[in-house]
Amino acid sequence: MRSDAVNREIALNVGIDPFWAPLAMVATQDMALRVQFRKRFVLQAANLPKSGPVLLAPTHRARWDSLMLPMAAGRRVTGRDCRFMVTTTEMRGLQGWFLKRLGCFPIDQGRPSMTTLRLAIDLLGAGQQVVMFPEGRIQRQDRPIQLHQGLVRLAQLAHRRGIVVPVIPIGLGYSHAPPSVFTEAAICFGAPLSVPEGSGRDVVRRFNKSLAQGMHAAEQAARQAVGRPLDCF
Repeated sequence: MRSDAVNREIALNVGIDPFWAPLAMVATQDMALRVQFRKRFVLQAANLPKSGPVLLAPTHRARWDSLMLPMAAGRRVTGRDCRFMVTTTEMRGLQGWFLKRLGCFPIDQGRPSMTTLRLAIDLLGAGQQVVMFPEGRIQRQDRPIQLHQGLVRLAQLAHRRGIVVPVIPIGLGYSHAPPSVFTEAAICFGAPLSVPEGSGRDVVRRFNKSLAQGMHAAEQAARQAVGRPLDCF
């Protein structure tokens, strides 16, 4: 009998393709990242759970973020794939066709559909790791981190289903902005955060504040590793 997660993947026409996913891993991790970045640092990797459900909450500064995460947290490290929740616009056309075969699925963080949320919860219930960029889109300028409510809402829904999900704040840093060829990149895993009890705007606001602080600290560590520290703000 197929699991709920598999049934929802079929409904959304997404899933890990046995041909394209391994090919993409070789093309990105063994070729593209090595050409683009002469040094790639992974910091505080002990904060990344190697089993059980987990929500990864990275900063989003460049398209390279989506390649750095699987390198540091993907199948070769944890034995499981990074299941990305990406914007609906990124899931269109040829790019969308390819992303679906890598297990990505669409999310509108302003108005997430129940089908998408249920797939994410099913994946977490199956012990997978789900990635959501809580800032919503790439932020190329150094500024205070502002988060949407989608990630904390998802974590709370999972918690109500009895799924204990740690949230890992993640920071990415590049020695040049935008990243250029043969430079340096770093990714830092912050300490896990627990899903807050209760509901309401105040609970969400407090959790997002803690998450933003964790993401900022992780990003600062990553930026320092590549010699381009953040200005304080």
